[in-house]
Amino acid sequence: MDGDTAKLTQTIKAIEAELDAELAKDRIGLRFGLERGKAMFEEELLRLHKEARTTLYRYVINAHPLVVLTAPFIYALIIPLVLIDLCVTTYQAVCFPIYHIAKVRRADYLVFDRHHLPYLNALEKLNCAYCSYANGLIAYVREIAARTEMYWCPIKHARRMVAAHEHYSTFADFGDADAYRKTTAPAAQVPLGDEAPMLSKTG
Repeated sequence: MDGDTAKLTQTIKAIEAELDAELAKDRIGLRFGLERGKAMFEEELLRLHKEARTTLYRYVINAHPLVVLTAPFIYALIIPLVLIDLCVTTYQAVCFPIYHIAKVRRADYLVFDRHHLPYLNALEKLNCAYCSYANGLIAYVREIAARTEMYWCPIKHARRMVAAHEHYSTFADFGDADAYRKTTAPAAQVPLGDEAPMLSKTG
């Protein structure tokens, strides 16, 4: 990664930190804070939230028939999602220690907190939990795949990628053989005695 790219990467990280700070201000504006990872609302706001809740019966009875018919297609995806979760988690548990790649912490990606919102009924909370699992899992799997790519094939594509993962900017440019050889080595030559975790074959 050249100097200009490194500066841009640092700028992006600084902007992300600034965004986190602004989101924290927004939480104050919404009159809630985080206590031990749980959203805590002011008493008056809590009362208004409960008044805004749609009863489960009304929520179901007012649902569009086509939405009800498509529900099984959505919920059926839980089966492949769980299988992917098991397979990918097993993969990194077995392979990452051998490759000396730092493991991805699953708990950082699977966040379940929307059920604390009092304006959601039981079905809405279930749907939110399902969406949290599906999207969190995909982000978790993507990070594992990204670290795997960084280890085995850290080469940028010739064409511009949409929404490339955060490690992509460190990859060797397309066609730059020297840069590639400096960041990787044949898997058979990986020293297995190193203790420090790393994201590429050379650390």
